[in-house]
Amino acid sequence: MKIAVIQTGGKQYLVEEGKEIEIEKIKNVDPENIEFKDVLLYCDEKNFLLGKPKLDNVTVTGKLVREKKNKTVILKYKPKTRYLKKKGYKKTTWLVKIEKINAE
Repeated sequence: MKIAVIQTGGKQYLVEEGKEIEIEKIKNVDPENIEFKDVLLYCDEKNFLLGKPKLDNVTVTGKLVREKKNKTVILKYKPKTRYLKKKGYKKTTWLVKIEKINAE
């Protein structure tokens, strides 16, 4: 069993092969072959590698399962004054299935 910690969108995720994670949308990337190069930790049955801060010889590849939009992010509300304002944007997220963790 291979485990890795990757960093994307300013957040860190613990990933395994075959699992699905929900991340922020990445621009200018092929959705069929997403490659994460910012790997912070890698562990398998024999090795435990910790990057300082990142590992150069480990990559994680994944594939886009689906894209979705979340609810509106910005909401202003003041109690007892009947003030409610919904104005904002809908954040786009990707559901990515981790295909392979490559360690050289």
